[in-house]
Amino acid sequence: MNATKLICTLGPATYNRVPELIEAGMDVARINFSHSTESVTRSAFRTIRDASAAAGVELAILADLSGPKVRLGKLPEGQIVLEPGQRLKMNGTAADALPTTYEHLGRDLEAGDRILIADGAAELRVIEAAETLVVEVIVGGMVRSGAGVNVPAERLSLPAISDRDMSDLALALELGADYVAQSFVRSATDVEQMAELLAGRAKLVAKIETKAAVDAFDKILNHVDAVMVARGDLGVDLPFEDIPLIQKDLLMRCLSRGIPAIVATQMLESMTSASRPTRAEASDVANAVLDGADSIMLSGETAIGNFPIEAARAAVRIADVADGRGSPARPLPRLRRGESEDSAIAQAAVSLAQNGVVDAIACFTYSGATARLISATRPGIPVYTFSPDVAVVRALSLNKSLQPRTCLLPRDIDSVIGVMESRLRDEDAVGSGSSILMVGAIGGAGEPFFKIHRIH
Repeated sequence: MNATKLICTLGPATYNRVPELIEAGMDVARINFSHSTESVTRSAFRTIRDASAAAGVELAILADLSGPKVRLGKLPEGQIVLEPGQRLKMNGTAADALPTTYEHLGRDLEAGDRILIADGAAELRVIEAAETLVVEVIVGGMVRSGAGVNVPAERLSLPAISDRDMSDLALALELGADYVAQSFVRSATDVEQMAELLAGRAKLVAKIETKAAVDAFDKILNHVDAVMVARGDLGVDLPFEDIPLIQKDLLMRCLSRGIPAIVATQMLESMTSASRPTRAEASDVANAVLDGADSIMLSGETAIGNFPIEAARAAVRIADVADGRGSPARPLPRLRRGESEDSAIAQAAVSLAQNGVVDAIACFTYSGATARLISATRPGIPVYTFSPDVAVVRALSLNKSLQPRTCLLPRDIDSVIGVMESRLRDEDAVGSGSSILMVGAIGGAGEPFFKIHRIH
């Protein structure tokens, strides 16, 4: 099973291939609400849950909301080629005007502002800012209906949570999403509002894809369960040459807080049309793992690509090799209230793992707190987690090294140790002679246990 977790975006290429993605190593299925309808979303959730049950795994589902993102509207032919030097209108009534999903875009921009379409496939400059924008094409290219329109994020007056987000969020929670990703976060207030709406019904992922979010990163971390470094739009809002170092910095800050981090966008982009990744892409995926990512995410590669299963397998192979290099134990993350006992267990567990005393860790958890802390310290060995709560099991799918499973509620410490050993034996996860550190807490008072258990 994967140490670094793999998130795959479902789309036309994979809605009917979920079992293959699971076999290839997918840990989390992502539904991109920017490109999904209600009927498609409902069908995708059913497919994921059915395929998970058939495979005997508890796959997590990540519902990725659109956020305050401006996109091109429907183009007459579905696409258009923009030529350098061409002048045209945006949001106007002219036949050749480029429509967008934000009718007041002209109010927020000024002459001279840069507009990038489709992550920079085309670049425009504002000539006249009004309800109908006049723009000039600086860098030409072909753009499609629905392509992203990037402008300076701090200028947009769009609300952090749109009406569409509210509708999509209600659907995601109704269907039982395990994680909700909030797009185009600009401040800690944005994620506070989303956290209040979630009310603990799903874990919150903040997508970092604006300069404003990078600047407010530490405050944002106070209100989220995970972070996604979404490098596509981030590389448009900030100079692309700065992105590698920003990625390293953000991942290190997540590690110091014990918050799982996802690296996303263009990981294996060439595999949308090729059966093998480029060497540069292989290095990129490996470096994300070595930088400390808990999860890596494929987007178009698995949503619309010609080789979605091959892309998933390639990502897993690259990550496995990078994980095999090992990493030094991390200092214990900065604690939240009530985590001192969990942290003591986690620190002792990782110390034993790093010193080669045990071959694996088996952790029983009600809330997932102990398991998350163990993951954040990067033990370098498998951590098999057991919980009677399926929501907790799914929520641990993003955390590095954790291999979550459901189990029945045990009566006492001896029974939970017996259950964990039996399951690991049945799955051939451990062999005779292996030393397993059994940790956790059971009972109404949360009675902790900590035992080195040898498999005979």
